Parts: sequence; structure tokens; C-alpha cells
Amino acid sequence: MPRDLKRAAEHRKSRPARWELGKENTMNVAVRYYSRSGNTKAVADAIAEKAGVRAIAVDQKEAPLTDAADVLFIGGALYAYGLDSHLKEYLKTLKKGDAKKAVVFSTSRLSRHALDLIRKGLAEAGIAVAGETFYVKGKPDDRQLQEAAAFAGQFL
Repeated sequence: MPRDLKRAAEHRKSRPARWELGKENTMNVAVRYYSRSGNTKAVADAIAEKAGVRAIAVDQKEAPLTDAADVLFIGGALYAYGLDSHLKEYLKTLKKGDAKKAVVFSTSRLSRHALDLIRKGLAEAGIAVAGETFYVKGKPDDRQLQEAAAFAGQFL
């Protein structure tokens, strides 16, 4: 593939997907996450596959939302009872117009506290957060990844 076409394809992958909901409605979906061990990445990838988009780590240059998302799936894990600094900083960059609604997911060996911390960061940004969350304790297995995809389907 020529370089310019490859770059254009990568740019399209980093933008929220536009889902056809009906003749008049379209939905922009984005998936962002931070993962040290790969557990949260696995869940993010399952959600992204269901949504037809690419999950993007918040420390990648493609992470900023270039178009407002109708639904932003965002996830991370708990590290020493707090969020990783990459995810904390990303949450600080978000503003109300970036997403109509955020949906939070997490993996952790310790607790579900990351869900609360991410929700708090989104609320501080003025972004509405869905009441439902998705959590996996430890490494997700195939069944849990299928559950993550089904969970995402509720918001699409």
C-alpha cells in the first residue's frame, strides 16, 4: 500500500467510528485505555472489536479525540491504589464536548477502585458517565472477553 494511503488508513482507525443506527442517526464510538500488564488492553480490544474501532492506549499520539464521541469507552487498572499517571493525565485533557457519554471498564488484582477514580476524572471533565461498568479481577479469560463485548453492545 502506498505510504499516503497507509497513513490515511491509520488516521481513520484513530478516529471514532460512525455507526449507522437508523436512517437519520449515526454514532461516534472511541475506545481508550491504559494497561501495563495487557489485561486492560485485552478488554479494550474486545470492546473495540464489538464497536468496529481500534482501541488506543492513552499514551499513544492518536489518543486525543479529534471528533466528539457519542460513546467513549475508557479503562484502566489500579496500581498502588491509584491510576497510572498516563491515564490520570489523559483524563485531565478531556472536556465536556469530547464525549456525550463515557463507559468505564477496569481490570485489577486488588479491587474495583479504579472504576471510581476514572468516573471521578470524567465527572470533573463534565462528561456524563454510564451507571454500568465492566470489571475483571486479574487476567480476563475468553468468556470474560465475550462478556466485555456483550457489555459494550448495550451502548452501541
